Amino acid sequence: QLQLVESGGALVQPGKSLTLSCAASGLPLELFDIAWFRQAPGKEREWVSCRDHYDGGINYAAAVKGRFTMFTNNTKKASYLQMDSLEPEDTAVYYCAASRWDACTPPAKASVFGAWGQGTQVTVSS
Repeated sequence: QLQLVESGGALVQPGKSLTLSCAASGLPLELFDIAWFRQAPGKEREWVSCRDHYDGGINYAAAVKGRFTMFTNNTKKASYLQMDSLEPEDTAVYYCAASRWDACTPPAKASVFGAWGQGTQVTVSS
């Protein structure tokens, strides 16, 4: 069984950068589609990015495309979300998730991901 643990959340000023980490254990990460989601207070969980484990392709939600970069290191069993030019609207709890199925067709749906981390809080405020 795959376990996921996020870290790296913080309070940052608008325009700054932050990198989140997702550490995996239990099974090889390359077997899974890996995604990042976020959930702001009072809002539904929102897909951010997803890596397809078949071809390594990465998709991004329109709200973050060009500002966020997702990369995965299968050897280190970790996924990362580099977030640049952060905006107050990026404030949310960020989750990484994994699916054994073909889950990265955008927009990725949270319901098809069976493994989740506990989340890490990102707050963008001056």
